[in-house]
Amino acid sequence: MAEVKKIDYTIGKQIRESLQADCQSCFGLCCTALNIIASSDFAINKAAGTPCPNLQSDFSCQIHRNLRDQGFKGCTVFDCLGAGQKVSQTTFHGQDWRQYPEVSEKMFRVFPIMEQLYEMIAYVAEALSYKVDSPLYNKLRLQLEKLQYATELEADALLTIDIANYRQPVNILLLETSEQIRQSHIAKIANGKNSRKFDYRGVDWMGKNFVGKDLRATNLRGAYLIAANLQNADLRGVDLIGADLRDANLCGANLSTSMFLTQMQINSAQGNHQTKLPSHLKQPSYWVD
Repeated sequence: MAEVKKIDYTIGKQIRESLQADCQSCFGLCCTALNIIASSDFAINKAAGTPCPNLQSDFSCQIHRNLRDQGFKGCTVFDCLGAGQKVSQTTFHGQDWRQYPEVSEKMFRVFPIMEQLYEMIAYVAEALSYKVDSPLYNKLRLQLEKLQYATELEADALLTIDIANYRQPVNILLLETSEQIRQSHIAKIANGKNSRKFDYRGVDWMGKNFVGKDLRATNLRGAYLIAANLQNADLRGVDLIGADLRDANLCGANLSTSMFLTQMQINSAQGNHQTKLPSHLKQPSYWVD
């Protein structure tokens, strides 16, 4: 009888936790390549490809310690997951766009593509950390390999990528992952009895009060949770992919096993040291004690 290969769910966790931005190895690409529109998140307008006036010659930010006070809250929210150093050090082999201006335009176009690839890698890697069934696990592994391969392409090849063709299969797999994991939670919560509604995909809960509510295993994909009060809420097993958490109150909330939660979502919310987060996310330094 053929030996059944055991699934290693730690691989996805390790990959997900390794996706961290290293700004010292990047050439200030998020401060240069991206378009900025003056708003409550940014104090200025800045065209894509134009360096932010706060970007210094060593690619550090001269107002880094006071970004939020200076009207640049959006900068403290952003997280490239390591796409910046990948473009700087691998795709362009450490060529500083200031010293090699001939590569600058191409580098700035490649960065948003790499950023989206890294975002998808993060989601797929996280999905691989869950105890999904073998067929889904194998499909996720193949998708991860495809995404990782794309990040190693040369700049010209990266510029030809159709991101939509990558996103569609990824989204299908993430939906399947969410359904499998949440259903396992729901079965335990319901315990054979009539239970509450669990599907609130795309719901508008802006400013709503959910203090202390049990929202475990709820589908909140793409939900509008702007300024919602989720203080001390139980958000374990909740699918939060694409949910807008700007200024949501997460003080004391339990998001320890929330699904597809990103650092940018957390950075845009309010919380404290009692907020429980997944292991791959960090509490922002500006959260209250």
